[in-house]
Amino acid sequence: MKTFAIQMRKASIKDLALLEYWDTQAHIIECDPDDDWHWEKELKRNPSWREQWIAEIDDQPIGFLQIIDPFEEETKYWGKVSQKARAIDIWIGEVHQLNKGFGTQMMQWAIQRCFSWSNVETLLIDPLKTNVKAHRFYKRLGFRFVEERIFDGHACYVFELKK
Repeated sequence: MKTFAIQMRKASIKDLALLEYWDTQAHIIECDPDDDWHWEKELKRNPSWREQWIAEIDDQPIGFLQIIDPFEEETKYWGKVSQKARAIDIWIGEVHQLNKGFGTQMMQWAIQRCFSWSNVETLLIDPLKTNVKAHRFYKRLGFRFVEERIFDGHACYVFELKK
């Protein structure tokens, strides 16, 4: 099996059409059913509490990754959370790119990046309760189940990874 090296680059407004297209894909809707990311607005913003990344292979975009500081994030989506935490969102854009190890490479990159910061001790993720494949994926990466919570009306499992 051929292995591919993922390159990560900052997302920009030039990615608008791509991200809007990915948002129409069934496998993404299944994991994030009614979330509107407001791409046109958000890709133009660079708040200090957020990083948005595009994963590429040979200059071809294959996925999206977001790292936020949930303590500083303005909507307070995560509620009360440690100042030493980061939260990660990730997806692969095309269904034919799933199950090839790309998500693992992206998450390993994100984990290494977050834990390289001396002030970060915990990583958080919140897949839907029904997304059993994601639960297995995160457990393989070392995340442990913390609790079930309702986020924006959806039952989710919170997983964490400690430094």
